[in-house]
Amino acid sequence: MLRRVPVWVWQGLMARLGPAELLRLNQDPITTVDYATDLDYDGDGVREHRLDVIVPHGARDRLPVYVYFHGGGWTSGDKAALTKYCASQAAAGMVVVNANYRRATAFGMQQMIEDADSVLGWVREHIGEYGGDPEAVVLGGDSAGGQIAALYAAVITRPELANYYGVTPAVNAGAIRGLVQHCSAVDFSVLFERGFILSLGFVRMLLPRRARAATSTRLGLRRAARFLSPIEWVNAAHPPVFVTTSERDYFYRASLNFVDRLRRYGVAVDTLIFDRSRRNTEHTWQQNSRFPESQEVYAGLRDFVEKVTSTAPLTSS
Repeated sequence: MLRRVPVWVWQGLMARLGPAELLRLNQDPITTVDYATDLDYDGDGVREHRLDVIVPHGARDRLPVYVYFHGGGWTSGDKAALTKYCASQAAAGMVVVNANYRRATAFGMQQMIEDADSVLGWVREHIGEYGGDPEAVVLGGDSAGGQIAALYAAVITRPELANYYGVTPAVNAGAIRGLVQHCSAVDFSVLFERGFILSLGFVRMLLPRRARAATSTRLGLRRAARFLSPIEWVNAAHPPVFVTTSERDYFYRASLNFVDRLRRYGVAVDTLIFDRSRRNTEHTWQQNSRFPESQEVYAGLRDFVEKVTSTAPLTSS
């Protein structure tokens, strides 16, 4: 396994993998849903400020809404690779929003949280036009996208964190009914462990400029990383969570730590955790709908959304 991959090496790897991943993950498109693509949620014409809305054919009104943020190490990735994953959830009876956001290294977590807030503001104003219920929203994401979703959920419930990022949330906490985490970077303490795959350059890259001056020492960097790490902001007001991971995932320990912290605060948590014997469960395997393990995740996700949004039973995909 690679050890301590620098940011620039990660970007190069992802740039080479991106086109093939786009084709591989979207084979045999789902045709039982309607697609509205590249909607400008911020009104500035920037590619990073586009989202797709995917709706089941003949959708009834007031369906639950699943808002998804793609992964890619904060520096890479695009919503297009997650089209089939998102369509799979829409086919089960949800309105799915698949969103892009500004990425590092040009931008940091400040801008990513701002973009997540803009996406949720757009959902509040417009998702009813697509049959979605703006008061029954579940956030989700994989890897870095899962961290963005989880940190935004914390922003809504923790005023100190909202103030740190200068965000007045576009939605009220009651509208966010749940959070879905696929192999997510929810505990930044694992990045400081010896031999972890990602370098500490990822932490420095994501911090606001005003915070970087205090990160010349490892201790200073750990303290600053608190504002990037969703696990540090869990409290009893946190929405219910569905966590999926495996022993083959390099954020496996982060996910387990997150589950433990949530349960300590009495937050409802559903989990689907695979052991190393399940070979199809490498990091973010959930994106690949061909795997039986992914279909298990989708069934669990459907049950979770139904439970936390209190809707009529969702259909099978």
